[in-house]
Amino acid sequence: MEIVRKIAGFWGVSSNATGHAEKLISGIGGFIGILLTMWISHHYLGVQGAALLVASMGASAVLLFAVPHGALSQPWALLGGHLFSALIGVTCAQGIANPLIAAPLAVALAIIAMHYLRCTHPPGGATAITAVIGGAQVHALGYQFVLTPVLVNVLIMLLAAITVNYAFPWRRYPASFKLQVVKSDVHNRVATSQLMHNDFEYALRELGTYVDVNEADLSKIYQLAVKHAWQLSLQPEQVTAGLYYSNGKLGSDLSVRKVIELISEGSDAEVIYRIVDGDGAGAIQTSTLLEFDNWQQYEVIMKEHSWHRIRSFDS
Repeated sequence: MEIVRKIAGFWGVSSNATGHAEKLISGIGGFIGILLTMWISHHYLGVQGAALLVASMGASAVLLFAVPHGALSQPWALLGGHLFSALIGVTCAQGIANPLIAAPLAVALAIIAMHYLRCTHPPGGATAITAVIGGAQVHALGYQFVLTPVLVNVLIMLLAAITVNYAFPWRRYPASFKLQVVKSDVHNRVATSQLMHNDFEYALRELGTYVDVNEADLSKIYQLAVKHAWQLSLQPEQVTAGLYYSNGKLGSDLSVRKVIELISEGSDAEVIYRIVDGDGAGAIQTSTLLEFDNWQQYEVIMKEHSWHRIRSFDS
């Protein structure tokens, strides 16, 4: 097994905890987005040009629907990444006759521009290349290529991503659409002991490279990892998104729920959760925070194929 782990590590193979429903939703979203962009691109560019441009949109679809909360997937990255890359690509195509020079230069300048403009979006590199080697129909459009079909396609992808992801509360897109997380007095008391914005800024500067994760997700990953490692609840009195809770019963009466999201709409707090063990396993349901709190007895964690209660320092 050790040799298998080493081989997997060499190739960068990592575990994927994404659920089956999440994978299916990602695929459906990609189908809708590309179906629409393919039709638009074919109208403006014909078969050859459409094939090249849709390839870059296909790469965007992976980001928008598979990792909608990622920094590279956000609207400014999508919009700026494609538009500035298209603008640079057209400029290189018109100013440099040799495509062997124009294409790599377009990609290089697009990468630099995306970094400085804070809109890094990998598929933008493909858009820059398309502007150079897309053929006569692409070249004939000149700078109109930036608006039609690139901008039109980007807007279609953006609307598709917002619509598809919005149907599922745990897949808010853009990330700023994430509903307000319910905060309790317990949260306020522990906030002073959590990492702050400048701590993450310092860490990323020291790392010196781009990391495709926002601060909120990074903070949640850190907290959950610490909780798992020490089997201690950082917030034992607060229902927290991403954690598992049990009704405390045994045998066939046991029920375990994973909190997907805590939301606040007006004065009523709600909990969206997935039943992961017991009656109705796999179902996603919603209840008030008060109902959920009355149902749950304690937080649990899966270890060695069974659920274990997480104990705090005080218990």
